[in-house]
Amino acid sequence: MTPEENPPAWKSIDELLSAMRAGNRLALARLISKIENRDRDLPEIMKKLYPLTGHARVLGVTGPPGAGKSTLVDRLIAHLRLLKKRVAVVAVDPSSPFSGGAILGDRIRMQSHHLDPGVYIRSLASRGKHGGLSHATKEVVLTLDAAGFDYVLVETAGVGQTELDILKLAQTVVVVLVPESGDSIQVMKAGLMEIADVFAVNKSDRPEADKLVRELLTMVGMADHDEKSWLNPVLKTEAHRDVGVAELLVAVESHQSHLTASGKRDAKLRDFLQEEVGDILTERLNETLKNAFQTASGQAVLEQLVKREIDPYFAAQLIST
Repeated sequence: MTPEENPPAWKSIDELLSAMRAGNRLALARLISKIENRDRDLPEIMKKLYPLTGHARVLGVTGPPGAGKSTLVDRLIAHLRLLKKRVAVVAVDPSSPFSGGAILGDRIRMQSHHLDPGVYIRSLASRGKHGGLSHATKEVVLTLDAAGFDYVLVETAGVGQTELDILKLAQTVVVVLVPESGDSIQVMKAGLMEIADVFAVNKSDRPEADKLVRELLTMVGMADHDEKSWLNPVLKTEAHRDVGVAELLVAVESHQSHLTASGKRDAKLRDFLQEEVGDILTERLNETLKNAFQTASGQAVLEQLVKREIDPYFAAQLIST
């Protein structure tokens, strides 16, 4: 029987964390599952994990469906492994409306790295979060950081263009577009353009690629900036042929250096932590409200609402007191 068929019976969170830190992938997977399932041990897990974080470089890869994000991430993994970096990937899939689980399975597209001990790939569900990332996603990134990965790549689902949560989670955001993305001005209005640190025009062997590059460069040039500002690079890539990927990684590293030199790395961290604490408080409040309606008094308030004897604002006041 293999270890996977007969997994170790870790007796405590400390044992599980020690196994994870020692490189046990099953322990890491179990911790991530606990985070995804919002396990009752979650506060203890994060208390012990958090002091171990702060070392990984977190890159966000986002863009419209069909832009080739997964293939580009696959190539980035390969280049980082050549540099002897340990790489983790969080592929955020749309949630199944029935199970709440991930349904696309981006890991299938990255099977070439499956047996590499220096690579860990996990699909997570967005769980209907309009910003594109669930609360669990952010905590999984912290876990992968604590596990000792040098880079954590977060690939968003690419469903719609409202995935602005990636801005606060990732230190560097790569927005992947293709010539068929259409009018870049319309894409900008949808929000993605406002979060990019680096633009990758993928599938750049197709017609209209140069036109899109010119439009993006014009937009970057029109933005307010001074000598200390970061000017978003616009790079052409053909991920399926590994063209332009090395240059893309150089641009990412340049942005990482800029974050440190400008002091913006600390500002990003503060924004992320403020968001994390807010998510925890919101989650606790939602749970409290859910439980409140399960009580006799909560059901009485709901019944009064149904009969229109009270209004929703007064009901909220009754529930909160």
